[in-house]
Amino acid sequence: MMRIALFLATNVAIMVVISIVFSVFGLSGTLAANGVDLNLEALLVVSAVIGMTGSIISLAISKWSAKKAMGVHVIENPQNQTEQWLISTVTRQAKEAGIGMPEVGIFDTPEPNAFATGMSKNNALVAVSTGLLQTMSQDEVEAVVGHEISHVANGDMITMALMQGVVNTFVYFFASIIGHFVDRVILKNEEGHGIGYFVTQMIAQVALSFLASMLVMWFSRYREFHADAGGASLAGKEKMIAALTALQRAQSPAELPGQLAAFGINGGGVKKMFMSHPPLEERIAALQN
Repeated sequence: MMRIALFLATNVAIMVVISIVFSVFGLSGTLAANGVDLNLEALLVVSAVIGMTGSIISLAISKWSAKKAMGVHVIENPQNQTEQWLISTVTRQAKEAGIGMPEVGIFDTPEPNAFATGMSKNNALVAVSTGLLQTMSQDEVEAVVGHEISHVANGDMITMALMQGVVNTFVYFFASIIGHFVDRVILKNEEGHGIGYFVTQMIAQVALSFLASMLVMWFSRYREFHADAGGASLAGKEKMIAALTALQRAQSPAELPGQLAAFGINGGGVKKMFMSHPPLEERIAALQN
């Protein structure tokens, strides 16, 4: 709750600062002089509501949606030694990390992967793939589980959701300003919103979201190094290095859908600035150093 309160307070503080900047530099008057009858302070509030609401709802239903999307089987009564060991490992690591016992699940895919999600540190889900359990040793799986437990303990799901909300707020805000400017100044529309506003605002949202995603992905990569360090603390540095090395050997790592990609264990093969995870060799080097 403290993390949520902090980010909401930060969002409000940013809005207040921007409002002051608007007043000091007379941006509202400049827009009005060009025929852009836009209340920037009101737009900022509306943008915050739109930007934050989606992220908060997404966070609230994250466990439910993850279970549905990945077909996660939640272990309630362990049916075999593997499930008993997995529950025991998560229980021990959660206690060491100082968080409530998360739900533990397995999803069926041959590729090694795992993720954590949930509304809070004490209401989380940690899930591993069948491929992870089948292709990695217990020491390596222990390290992967430690990595995911560290995500939960660090509050990464909450941080990422609220950061995305702040980004969404300002993407919508600036896209709306651009749309208003085109509609009023360039297309000379004097009443209401013309088609120029809606088309321009939509295009601007796409373009600004593309640029903003670089910031979100940078933070995601930064956060991965901390989760690796947490996994090393809970399971042992050599086990964490061995787990990442095993992931390097995997030919086709599983792709997690949507927002779950930021909470998996492995990284993608796209340009670095748009990657949610740092390259595995960088993560291994960071642990070795």
